[in-house]
Amino acid sequence: MHHRRTGRTPLLGASVTVVAGGVLLSACGLGTADDAPSPSRTVNSKIECAPQGQLAASGSSAQQNAMNHWMREYQQACPGVQIRYVPIGSGGGVAQFLRGATALGGTDSALKPEEVEASREVCQGGGRAIDLPMVGGPIAIGYNISGVDDLVLDAATLAKIFDSEITKWNAPDIQRLNPGIRLPATVISAVHRSEESGTTQNLNAYLAAAAPDEWPYEKKKAWQAKGGHSAAGSDGVASAVGTTDGSIGYFELSFAKAGQIPTVRLDTGAPKPVAVSAESASAGIAASEVSGTGNDVTLKFDYETRAPGAYPIVQVTYEIVCDKGNRAEVLPALKSFLSYTAGPEGQKDLSRIHYAPLPDEVAAEVRKIVRTLS
Repeated sequence: MHHRRTGRTPLLGASVTVVAGGVLLSACGLGTADDAPSPSRTVNSKIECAPQGQLAASGSSAQQNAMNHWMREYQQACPGVQIRYVPIGSGGGVAQFLRGATALGGTDSALKPEEVEASREVCQGGGRAIDLPMVGGPIAIGYNISGVDDLVLDAATLAKIFDSEITKWNAPDIQRLNPGIRLPATVISAVHRSEESGTTQNLNAYLAAAAPDEWPYEKKKAWQAKGGHSAAGSDGVASAVGTTDGSIGYFELSFAKAGQIPTVRLDTGAPKPVAVSAESASAGIAASEVSGTGNDVTLKFDYETRAPGAYPIVQVTYEIVCDKGNRAEVLPALKSFLSYTAGPEGQKDLSRIHYAPLPDEVAAEVRKIVRTLS
């Protein structure tokens, strides 16, 4: 990984309980600025809990399963704090944060300059929103073709499929990449996200970089290509693919594993097609470059990598928070939770649930910044 800055520390995860359209997490509580006790470690736990409090959060559905894990673990260690995470998508998470409805937003793409400027209205005392990468992972291309359990595609063919330029599974472009496999003449049903999504934006960025002649669309959260079918959330796309013969869609690897949906191997120009996994995504993320200004940490990916074993369709979910001007009654819980998710305890189990932990240097940098939130 190429770094422009050094000296920050890793972040780690938390776990979740689903309640009334969101996720409720209980943690060591937090107090107000006047009566808050200092954080203390719980018995049999390496998590430093806040004494009491409530933390409202929403956003990326890509990190939904990581959040579920993090909140479950955090709740067991810190029963005094309640955290509610609603996976409404990156666009909704940013919008709710900028309205002041939440103290934390999850987004799969870094904030735009105009969004940072708008955040000064909710981050008091000269504060602004910053991006803190928390969890990485691959965007899996899942498919459902009766009788086919191994499929290789490249960026150009994938772009043509999602743009309705290739409409049947036995098309010559697909057959060329899969010699020896009998592909059916089934009509392709390409499924995309119905709402603004950071996962969509990252897929757009990959296709625009790796297949620019076939993918003329901008790197936006909204789907722009022709045709196809839509579904809400990563879970909605995965559900549609899992139940529809001839379908293909994109979602985080954890959704593919949960639904037992087969995934595409990508021909990147490496000696062998690359299967999607937490390990191959980590190799892809390791090739990224750290950028951002001040306490803002963003990653730039190399979508055209041909490195052996490096899966190129990767993303990182950022937690957006105010660097200054957080409400006193929320701040202890916010810092406690993010210190856990960015720390070794939060990061260590991510591969097991099909996410990619942050590179150590990035996680260290994030932890350092979390300690400075005010």
